[in-house]
Amino acid sequence: MENYNIDIFNEFSEEYDKWFEENEFVYQSELKAVKPFIPLSGLGLEIGVGSGRFAVPLGIKTGIEPSKAMADIARKRGIKVTETNAENLPLDDNSFDYAVMIVTICFVEDPVASLKEARRVIKPGGNLIVGLIDLDSFLGKIYQEKKKNHKFYKEVTFYSAKQVIEWMEELNLTDISANQTLFKHPKDINAIEPVKLGIGEGGFVVISGKK
Repeated sequence: MENYNIDIFNEFSEEYDKWFEENEFVYQSELKAVKPFIPLSGLGLEIGVGSGRFAVPLGIKTGIEPSKAMADIARKRGIKVTETNAENLPLDDNSFDYAVMIVTICFVEDPVASLKEARRVIKPGGNLIVGLIDLDSFLGKIYQEKKKNHKFYKEVTFYSAKQVIEWMEELNLTDISANQTLFKHPKDINAIEPVKLGIGEGGFVVISGKK
């Protein structure tokens, strides 16, 4: 699964990156849901940085990305990228103030190992922030249905926000809270969507937990 995903992103990196321009309001809505959890200062890490579309506006300078083509685009945007997977971070313990994984958990081989590694590199008191398409939501069900014919999502595994919260709790992350957005089908979104606390309504959920 992981090799398929890396190959697809290497081959279609520019197409994937262009999605953010073609779906500006969806992208900005997701960004709006993430931003409240980002500290005003401190050293951040994005795991699954992709082309840097989230890292740059969030002020994150360091990223992890297994796809060379995607990493190269992020580097052009000023991100320092290490090409490796989320389960094996070549980083010291307690070296970042916070870490984010935005639409990354569905692509990794082992989500629990990835969360555990992310937790390891965060300093005590720092936050792990996970953004995902919630499998239990209307949007998650749409993505799940169409993934078999979708080049980027064909080999992914979508998870529910509830499942990710359970994993974070098992890793002893505390003060867990969530934001949600995307309350309509992306094709029907023609303005930046509102952001609400909690889960259960929005298709895109952001969960934050403290180490």
